[in-house]
Amino acid sequence: NGNVGISHAEHFGSSVSFSFTDFLTPSSIIWSDDDGETLETVKSQPARFDASPYVSEQFEARSKDGTMIPYFVVRRRDQKGPVPALLYGYGGFEVPLLPGYAGIRGRLWLDKGNAYIQANIRGGGEFGPAWHQAALKGKRQNAFDDFAAVAEDVVRRGITTAAQLGIQGGSNGGLLTGTSLTQRPELFGAVIIDVPLLDMLRYTELPPGASWIAEYGDPSKPEEAAWLASYSPYQHVAADVAYPPVLLMTSTADDRVHPGHARKMAARLKEAGHGKTLFFEETEGGHGGRGDRRPQAAQTAMRYMFLKRALGGVA
Repeated sequence: NGNVGISHAEHFGSSVSFSFTDFLTPSSIIWSDDDGETLETVKSQPARFDASPYVSEQFEARSKDGTMIPYFVVRRRDQKGPVPALLYGYGGFEVPLLPGYAGIRGRLWLDKGNAYIQANIRGGGEFGPAWHQAALKGKRQNAFDDFAAVAEDVVRRGITTAAQLGIQGGSNGGLLTGTSLTQRPELFGAVIIDVPLLDMLRYTELPPGASWIAEYGDPSKPEEAAWLASYSPYQHVAADVAYPPVLLMTSTADDRVHPGHARKMAARLKEAGHGKTLFFEETEGGHGGRGDRRPQAAQTAMRYMFLKRALGGVA
């Protein structure tokens, strides 16, 4: 369950250096000699938490159309019974979600006895162009069904419960968690929606949304508007639905996804009577947040405190 990348290979020899990381191992540069039998760690980033109590596992969930969806689970080896869990996903633009080390996640989430889940849903690039194309345009619902299938599967396996399961995604992943909120609110105990697209019937009117028509479709065309209307989270907020607590986060200076999406969604949820909706807007920085560490740390703390309050008290 690791991530390997070639760093250097000799043109006229057989020695090679490569990088390696996984959910529990900091990124390292490893050198292999000519015979391929000797491996030497040349440099490694420092460990930020004690990984020895944890295990990384891979499972599969059956999606609505029968497709098997791989996902990773990181949790304590000695876990007894369900625990609070965070499910993360993206599912778009052929971007792969690969195993990777995150010291903050280890210190602030795993070390509290919680589990982390990473879903490799369709729309991403984990398994080549066909995996991406399977959730393109009018097939986007496949990505949402895949994510829901993973959520159901971790509950079925006893890893967590619906009330203890939080979800997080940003940008296109914010569309994923926003749609999951409106389509399957009963599956989750908390929802984090970062720098999201949420009004898919007007996303092309908010810059630079028009550049994503090849991914989502064109709302000015009736057939494609129908695809978008079938799931667009902003239009599907209802007053008579019990939604879990929601944290929406955006940035005033975001030039990738307009902050209007998150602003409108927060207002609509509150207007519909859903008081457990929190909204935070950073005034500086762009799509990836501010460059200095203090505000980044503050926002990370907000997310984990939100999850702790929403999920941590559940038995």
